[in-house]
Amino acid sequence: MRTIRGADALCRTLHAAGVTRIFTLSGNHIMPVFDAALDAGIELIHVRHEAAAVHMADACARITGKPAVALVTGGPGHANAVSALYTAQMSESPVVLLSGHAPNDQLGMGSFQEMRQAEMAAPVTKASWTAASADSLSADVLRALREAAAGRPGPVHLSLPADALESAITARPETLGAQGFEGNDALTGAPTKALGAVDAARVLAWLAAAKQPLILTGPATLTRAGRARLQALEEACGVPVIGMESPRGVNDPALGAFAQTLVQADRVLLIGKKVDFTLKLGKAFAPACELMQIDAEEVELARARRALGARLAGQMGADAFAAIAALMEVAKARAGATGAAGGPAAPAPRSGWRDDVASVLRYRPAAWDSAISALPQRLHPVQVCRPLQTILDRHPDAVLVSDGGEFGQWAQACLTAPQRIINGPAGAIGSALPFALGARLALGEAATLAPVIALLGDGTFGFHPAEFDTAVRYHLPFVLIVGNDARWNAEYQIQLKSYGAQRLVGCELLPTRYDQVAIAFGGHGELVTEAAQLLPAVERAIASGKPACINVMMEGVPAPVVTRT
Repeated sequence: MRTIRGADALCRTLHAAGVTRIFTLSGNHIMPVFDAALDAGIELIHVRHEAAAVHMADACARITGKPAVALVTGGPGHANAVSALYTAQMSESPVVLLSGHAPNDQLGMGSFQEMRQAEMAAPVTKASWTAASADSLSADVLRALREAAAGRPGPVHLSLPADALESAITARPETLGAQGFEGNDALTGAPTKALGAVDAARVLAWLAAAKQPLILTGPATLTRAGRARLQALEEACGVPVIGMESPRGVNDPALGAFAQTLVQADRVLLIGKKVDFTLKLGKAFAPACELMQIDAEEVELARARRALGARLAGQMGADAFAAIAALMEVAKARAGATGAAGGPAAPAPRSGWRDDVASVLRYRPAAWDSAISALPQRLHPVQVCRPLQTILDRHPDAVLVSDGGEFGQWAQACLTAPQRIINGPAGAIGSALPFALGARLALGEAATLAPVIALLGDGTFGFHPAEFDTAVRYHLPFVLIVGNDARWNAEYQIQLKSYGAQRLVGCELLPTRYDQVAIAFGGHGELVTEAAQLLPAVERAIASGKPACINVMMEGVPAPVVTRT
């Protein structure tokens, strides 16, 4: 019989837990895992930069709602990957990063690429540690998967010492695998913190006494499945439910004139929504507004107590989706009891308020309808974005990816899709191209015709252009729309506003032919300089069946801040 190494135990356990694909970049420390993955039936998607591997896993996790795994080598490979964990952390995405590591028996001796990896990843993960031995690897990776999915989802890091991967296990082979996971689903083993029926009833009664209540939720609830649950919650309790995931916070242009509505609310329930900069550190509400909070983490409950003080009417510890389920169950039970007694069956008497909020969220300025560029052979961002809605409306699994500073905000304001992946509260740019690859893989063969449309600025394109090579190698079609204004426009707008036109520095870029970059890697590319050229170019890109880049020469204008007068 072949000796079962730690690497074999790791891969067998991953596969048993439902992980059939890993995003990775090769390196000395992780060659045993590459070898073991072949026997375990795990596909390796081999990328060009370690951060891209994490971004791809992030996108996959957001589409599927299940933990996704990235694997990188130790030392500088690990360091490259860590920055991408922040985007996953702030977007509450269940990513597991596995990093090769210097051997345990050589620590402190100056081993090759020895680095304090767990400590480096700790600030941007829910948990970060180093495996102790070959025998611990199976339990370690199960813990990582469960931790990533439990409570507020988020990234977890596990370092894999080379000697732990190469050494033979001493445990019995039959003890390996994902025991306790029903249906080979890593989420099944994640502990759930429920909201009790008494607390759910108290929350609903508190909301029912309000004139203009709102429910706000965090990024973890904004997957396609999560959005459906939010809609169901709104219908069950009759209170507008709004998910927040933008670095622009209450000024998220995708939410229309939401900031103006938020200050009208008299009671707000926070479900898994942090009281952070996106809510102006608690100052986004009217002074007389009361709040309740449901959150899985004590650190967030404590933060809210500091920020909100006496306005905080109550707090409960529970997972977001468990709380949503409990609130819906109690609301439906009450509605049924009321209906059986001969009263109105509907649980929501505030349809006028709900309609007002829905109208505010849909609102976009009428001037956008006629927006055109003031520059020749350039398009206004609205001219770039709005025509793409017809593409996204074609398929129930269509994916919109949005990244970048100013242009990314225009994309989010103008476009909707069944599934959306953005750079999230982190506000970090550069992830759009690997996001598109991860999304395409997550869709699977059943959704091969679903369009994946990614919009990004030209500055963003520069982070991971080599992933066109990955896309071509794995035959992953998508369309990348580059808004090319030849500058770092977010910083340009900040400098222009704060320091004046004579103090602009470090923002200029070349009007590079990014379409030709894609062609050089084996993809499809086209240049667009007129509005009439855009949709035909996108249609040709889709028909090519290749990874594609549409390089749109665009006027650099500020991101929208939507207000309704």
